[in-house]
Amino acid sequence: MPAVEPGRAPQRSRRLDFRGRELRYDAPMPRQGSIPRLIAAVLGAAALCTGAPLAAQAPAASPTSAASPTSAASPTSAASQTAHPAASVPATPATLAAPMTGAEIIQTLDQTVDWYRTLADQQKVANEPSDLLILSENRQIANQVVALGFEVARAAADLLTQGGSSSIAPEASAGSARALSDRRQKLDAQIQAIQAQIDSTRQKLGAATSRTRGELQAKLAELEGELGLVNVKKDILSSILGVASDSGANESSALRSQIDAMAVALPAATSAVPTGSAPGVTPGSGAPRAAAAPAGAPAAGQLVAGGAAAPSRFGLWDDAAEVFRLSEKMTTVDAIDRRTQALESALAQIRSHLVDEMHALSVRGDALVAQADSADAAALTAARDQLNSIAAELKRATPILVPLSKQDALLEQYRRSLKNWHEAIRGQSADALKSLGIRLGVLLVILGVVFVVAELWRRAVLKYIQDSRRRYQLLLLRRIALWFLVIVIIGFAFASELGSIVTFAGLITAGIAVAMQSVLVSIVGYFFLIGKYGIRIGDRVQIGEVNGEIIELGLVRMYLMEFAGQSSPSPTGRVAAFPNSVVFQVSTGLFKQIPGVSFAWHDITLSLPPGVDYASTKKKLFAAANEALVDYREEIERQTQELNRTTMSSAGGAAQPTVQLSYSAKGVDAHVRYPVHLPHAAEIDERMSRTLLQVVSGLTPLPATPPAAHA
Repeated sequence: MPAVEPGRAPQRSRRLDFRGRELRYDAPMPRQGSIPRLIAAVLGAAALCTGAPLAAQAPAASPTSAASPTSAASPTSAASQTAHPAASVPATPATLAAPMTGAEIIQTLDQTVDWYRTLADQQKVANEPSDLLILSENRQIANQVVALGFEVARAAADLLTQGGSSSIAPEASAGSARALSDRRQKLDAQIQAIQAQIDSTRQKLGAATSRTRGELQAKLAELEGELGLVNVKKDILSSILGVASDSGANESSALRSQIDAMAVALPAATSAVPTGSAPGVTPGSGAPRAAAAPAGAPAAGQLVAGGAAAPSRFGLWDDAAEVFRLSEKMTTVDAIDRRTQALESALAQIRSHLVDEMHALSVRGDALVAQADSADAAALTAARDQLNSIAAELKRATPILVPLSKQDALLEQYRRSLKNWHEAIRGQSADALKSLGIRLGVLLVILGVVFVVAELWRRAVLKYIQDSRRRYQLLLLRRIALWFLVIVIIGFAFASELGSIVTFAGLITAGIAVAMQSVLVSIVGYFFLIGKYGIRIGDRVQIGEVNGEIIELGLVRMYLMEFAGQSSPSPTGRVAAFPNSVVFQVSTGLFKQIPGVSFAWHDITLSLPPGVDYASTKKKLFAAANEALVDYREEIERQTQELNRTTMSSAGGAAQPTVQLSYSAKGVDAHVRYPVHLPHAAEIDERMSRTLLQVVSGLTPLPATPPAAHA
């Protein structure tokens, strides 16, 4: 075993810890720590068999010489070092340390594969022809980067297998294997020596006398027993070396199986990488090479079909959605660029470590060349061996360094492509924001014009329309037209397509007509109520059996202050509400005074005493009725004329009281019908009834006429 400085543990920093990782690729992997424990147990068994510690059988040497089998096996090199004690370059073998451990190899491949999966994210946001061109170029570059990544992984695994680093097995285990190999060589030499003694003893036994024959036979038996024991030791050491060799082979095989499983799971890893050509272009073809798309992503042809130009849209909603979509697209491209930069940094670190190792070997080779001028033949031979070893190590590093350099160049090109894509998206985003701002500005200008026209309409109505009712109607019409135009303008501004908004408006209208039928009828009835012969606030109306005065007329409902009776102006303290649709209901009926006319006709029925002069009584009743209305005659005549003028008809005639007599078996009744001025209806009724009763009470029956004599 190699000597270890006291108080310093063997170096295990580069031990393969990938054996205990749980990866997504199925491959047989040995348990972590099983190989060092196995080798330690085998070494203990070998020590028991040999009867002495293996480390004690190793030749005593300094740490440098113990770690250098070349110096221990080459007396010429030792002599050369003795002859030139001042040499600055030690005669140690040139060994290139592997740039990655097994765990680092798998980790780097995982990072590369995860980065490759970002092509699916790029395909999701690529919806422009320029985006598809950039995506095609990125896919070709990504395929080459992945293929080179697996090439680097396989080369690094081969370097570990060839002993370029102590990562496949711990340093203590490797030293133990070398000690076991040396012990087996010593046992072979011991077996040859014992076999020679046996052969010599047998020759002597053939020519020995009877006195010495017994001694020779005993010696021969002892030698054969010793030979058997040494053969058993050799078999044990051979088994131990076989186990250690199989363990190292299993680790190397597991690492390669891991890499191959990942390559099978990723088709792009098996694509050939052209040498000396542009990324994604096959030499001599001048056309882009077919690239494998990532798992779960559609093909490029499908992308082109899916990214066809959509129907033209002109709504503000589409402009705002486009701005947000471009923002998310830019964020996605930036995230992919950051992941690309992280992968580039990881590969650059590996490449830097490998370049440092190669630079150290190159410096050592230059020093050996400089010493060759003043060296003797033995030193030249040793220098030549070391230079050959350095050249071999540099040659072993080339399959890793060259793909890493290609990956660095490809990733730089990939990042430039992403940068160009980012700039293109930024330009599209700026154009979309500009278009959105212009559309919003135009919308605000149009709405401003509509509101200005509405304000001018309001001022014109207030200035030139003196009739309050007409003014109210025009202002109401202004408000309806204003908000209707605002809704229509905003609807068209945010609509994506004209056909869609027309269809939507039709469906909404049908739904509203069914669900709000009563409300719509009331709204239509409102416009009938405010017509020429409609009602206004303050009008006295009769709806069914309810009499009252209009106190509010809304778009859907009207409110009446109820009166005690038709001729009584006394309110009952209740408010009655009716829908405006009552104007279309025949059974209920709506009655109101004609505008400007405030008189009505009342009736009084009187029973006349029997036996009076009915013709004279009729004249007296008519004269009494006119006398009761003498104080209100002028107002009643004026309103009669207003009624004729408003209705453009003279059917109403003069507002004069009338007296009608009705004869029946029970007696004679007088029906007096007379006009009343509604503000004084109660007073007129009182005067009329008092005057008529005075006339009736003063009637006297006619004297009885004697019957005529018969001849």
